[in-house]
Amino acid sequence: MPTPPVRPKILFLCTGNSCRSQMAEGWARRLKGDQFEAHSAGIEAHGLNPDAVRVMAEAGVDISTQRSKRLDEFEGIVFDYVVTVCSNANRSCPTFPARTKVVHVGFEDPPKLARRAKTEKERLAPYRRVRDEIRLFIENLSDNLNG
Repeated sequence: MPTPPVRPKILFLCTGNSCRSQMAEGWARRLKGDQFEAHSAGIEAHGLNPDAVRVMAEAGVDISTQRSKRLDEFEGIVFDYVVTVCSNANRSCPTFPARTKVVHVGFEDPPKLARRAKTEKERLAPYRRVRDEIRLFIENLSDNLNG
């Protein structure tokens, strides 16, 4: 039986690894799992955002078993790609080996956008919008990483 080809390792990096990077990891595993080995981490670990879990489940992607991780948990692992999904992570992004391609794509912060929501519908709207934006990015991942 032939060995399966090695999939490029990709890390989605955000500030707290609670929302956007978790969504990106979930979408990448679901839509591109045969092409990439997807992971996510944060500069810090803030815990998994329950609203991110909820809106991903609405789209048929279960991220409830994922956990919030700090970047240092991946020490020694060489990633082919690192995608920063927020401006803070992009500014704070540590140096990676030369072979690692770092790509920045900024998505708005759903928890921040939802802070002043008066209803559940208003609160979840930015999560759903950003979830869908991340899905589009992941659907075109190869082009977005090499474009």
